[in-house]
Amino acid sequence: MAGEFDLIARHFDWPAPAGTLGVGDDCALLPVASGHRLAITTDLLVEGCHFFSGVDPQALGHKALAVNVSDLAAMGARPLGCLLGLSLPGVDDDWLAGFARGFRALADGVGCPLIGGDTTRSPQGIVISVTAMGEVAVDAELRRSGARPGDDIWVTGTLGAPHVALELLQGRHPSHAALLESLQAMLEWPQPPVAFGTALAGVAHAAIDISDGLLQDLGHVLKASGCAAEIEYSRLPVHERLGVLDAAVVQRAVLNGGDVYQLCFTAAPLAGPVIEALAARHGIRATRVGRVLPGQGVRVSGCPLPLGGDGYAGFDHFG
Repeated sequence: MAGEFDLIARHFDWPAPAGTLGVGDDCALLPVASGHRLAITTDLLVEGCHFFSGVDPQALGHKALAVNVSDLAAMGARPLGCLLGLSLPGVDDDWLAGFARGFRALADGVGCPLIGGDTTRSPQGIVISVTAMGEVAVDAELRRSGARPGDDIWVTGTLGAPHVALELLQGRHPSHAALLESLQAMLEWPQPPVAFGTALAGVAHAAIDISDGLLQDLGHVLKASGCAAEIEYSRLPVHERLGVLDAAVVQRAVLNGGDVYQLCFTAAPLAGPVIEALAARHGIRATRVGRVLPGQGVRVSGCPLPLGGDGYAGFDHFG
């Protein structure tokens, strides 16, 4: 049976970029440009909580990195490298090959090479930890605290599809089970707009990735910035395939559904043409959905149905 170091050598010992020391030493070494800060983020994925046991390992490898580089995008940071921690019940070379293939394809695609990590045996289920690092120019970071009254609020990509895909996998909405084929990739293969996020540094004022629901994540920005907001429901970029579902299902998926890994950001109205040009250059859909106001909280105008008492709640591990 392959040991820990054989496992690493076989599946994860990839060449590091010039100037970087990667897998094989006690620490990785990363160069950071003068006048820049190092941005660091980490996420855990736990079997049975964040992913189903039978998920395609290639998709899981992709998503394990995607959920981290979306955080870098939300800071306006350019990826530099990442660390991978894997805790496994046993060594399954076919599973590991698929996982590594999905992870490496995204790492190569966004310029975030694997430079180290750790592997252990797990007594129960798979646990994946990824730490991603990037660099961003000093004072150009897209901090949550940067939103200002008068800013426009923007969203990239579309909303709602990952949440509905998850519900379909859980056996909900049986009369619309055929939708899963077209929506499942939105849940399992998120495509965070990394290069676009990097280009927003110095253009936008604040940003966050939508991981736990639009209203909840936007609420973090508003709380940190001491502002309020109004969202126009009719402007929200609802995924086109959700139109066959009940309005209540769509509304909750769009406002509260997580696993999107797109950006919600704020910027001055005068920056609109620049943002639209950047979106076109990067092949990104960017939609203006509301504005930042003085005060506290989020108001959503034009909802098909009234928001319930938990209308602003998204995903919370301990909620």
